[in-house]
Amino acid sequence: MNAFIIPLNGWAAGERKFHFRADTEFFHSFGNTEILDADVNAEATVLKKDAHKVEAVLHLKGTVTVPCDRCLEPVALSVDATPSEVLTPGEGEVDWNLSQAVYDYVCVSLPLQKVHPEGTCNPDTVRFLGQLGRGNEEAEASDANSPFAALKGLFDAN
Repeated sequence: MNAFIIPLNGWAAGERKFHFRADTEFFHSFGNTEILDADVNAEATVLKKDAHKVEAVLHLKGTVTVPCDRCLEPVALSVDATPSEVLTPGEGEVDWNLSQAVYDYVCVSLPLQKVHPEGTCNPDTVRFLGQLGRGNEEAEASDANSPFAALKGLFDAN
């Protein structure tokens, strides 16, 4: 895995662009095995104001594939984020590694619930999940013994 290194020495104040690619190996190097596949382009527009202040605006665009929270089949999710970072280099600091920032921003840009669009999950899994706890006599018996059984139908129309 190549680190996303921005060299701070060797160029005058001003703006430069750097391009990186975050692939599956990149995410696995952070110990993230939930990301099954990745192809994210990271463009860093870096503004070096002086030796003591550097700003980077990242543009992260691509896709990552993760297990669906509903059916566990792979689901590809879009990534499109534009975060910014500010660095105040310490004495003698010559490089800025943006790897952790790219990793973090891609991960937090993903939705909390990672699922296929409605109706496109694995139908066998959805059917199985729909049958769990429903339609069998044990579930009905445990529902009848519930202390909340008396409340069943409270809001049903007469």
